[in-house]
Amino acid sequence: MSRIGKKPVEMPAGVSAALSGQSIEVKGPKGTLGFKATDDVTITVEDNVIWVKPRGNSKRARQQWGMSRTCISNLVQGVTAGFKKELEINGIGYRAALQGNVLKLSLGYSHDVLFDIPAGVTITCPKNTVIIVEGINAQQVGQVAANIRAWRKPEPYKGKGIKYKDEFIFRKEGKKK
Repeated sequence: MSRIGKKPVEMPAGVSAALSGQSIEVKGPKGTLGFKATDDVTITVEDNVIWVKPRGNSKRARQQWGMSRTCISNLVQGVTAGFKKELEINGIGYRAALQGNVLKLSLGYSHDVLFDIPAGVTITCPKNTVIIVEGINAQQVGQVAANIRAWRKPEPYKGKGIKYKDEFIFRKEGKKK
């Protein structure tokens, strides 16, 4: 079993980390993000490397060790490259369009769905069947993409709906005559 916590989090050039107690704040070219770790781990910042170590050998300390290291790694990735989710819309008449700070979705309902874009997330529509959700916070980007997808999940018979770009929809066979 490999321990993800043993690997240090390396900070690229232009990224700085400030540690105060169990809270760490990472600043980079795209913004600033913070994380507060539990008392089960110890965080240290040396040069351009962040180390996370467990306090003790309990099961909870080992669980928090890996999770804290991954959260800090996501902070560094978010402020440098950011996160991105791509959604595809399949179906006749299904489309998306941006109108200011609102995403307008035509999904076969009797009305158009108006989705307010939250702060900290950028949504673009290069085509009317592609939605790109971008931001520096991995949780927020994933949640916004899931909220958009929830309006019309892909169905297994014709594949109509909103799906992630890399998602595979297991297709079912229809009725037989």
